[in-house]
Amino acid sequence: MQHPFTLLLTPPNTLMKNLVQQPEFSVQPLDDHSSTPSSRVDHFQRAWQTIREDFQVIFDRDPAARHWLEVLCCYPGFHALLFHRIAHWLYQRQITFLPRLISHFARFLTGIEIHPGATIGKGVFIDHGMGVVIGETAIVGDYCLIYQGVTLGGTGKETGKRHPTLGQHVVVGAGAKILGNIEIGDYARVGAGSIVLRAVPSHCTAVGVPGRNICRTNTETCPLEHGQVPDAEATVIRTLLDRIEALEQQLQSILSEQSTH
Repeated sequence: MQHPFTLLLTPPNTLMKNLVQQPEFSVQPLDDHSSTPSSRVDHFQRAWQTIREDFQVIFDRDPAARHWLEVLCCYPGFHALLFHRIAHWLYQRQITFLPRLISHFARFLTGIEIHPGATIGKGVFIDHGMGVVIGETAIVGDYCLIYQGVTLGGTGKETGKRHPTLGQHVVVGAGAKILGNIEIGDYARVGAGSIVLRAVPSHCTAVGVPGRNICRTNTETCPLEHGQVPDAEATVIRTLLDRIEALEQQLQSILSEQSTH
């Protein structure tokens, strides 16, 4: 067993490599409601794998992350997800008060509010995180990237599924609001400050207020470039200006020909 001081000096890549190389339990998946010892081991294994993914993705997506201890102690997004996974586990077992209390404490500690009923996949990264709100019936797919000030909210007081569903590898820019029971497809991006009220197809970008689906591509883009999204209005204005310039040149040519005659 390594000395604790040695662990503090361990580079993040080496640490994660050692974690990944740990022997896995060999168990068969059982029903989630089973209470057998094998089932409990399986639940623990999957929970540990999810936490490792949440931890590793920070090094993959944040160039400021340099050491595992820094991530463990100074990243509120990781803390919020850790608290949420405990609260969500209790919430699924029909425990109501304690999960809400854990969620409230996490909000006080991190500035991130996640309802215990929200379903969040593995490898999700909440960057900075202050002001993020995720509602009760929201679903966030694997490896999504969510920046500060994002709201995954509902509309009205209807019951049932009333919050957004995010696919895998979705990027939601700072301050964006996604409202209602709508789906955001895999690899979609939502521009910073946008308010999205309708579904966004996979590999598509939504920007503006209200959000408009303005492009679709089959190529994956860097998730960190959430500010580099197409501007539909700027494109239209640029096209009109080019057209006006071409018409002015044609008019000038006609006037020149008339003046020579």
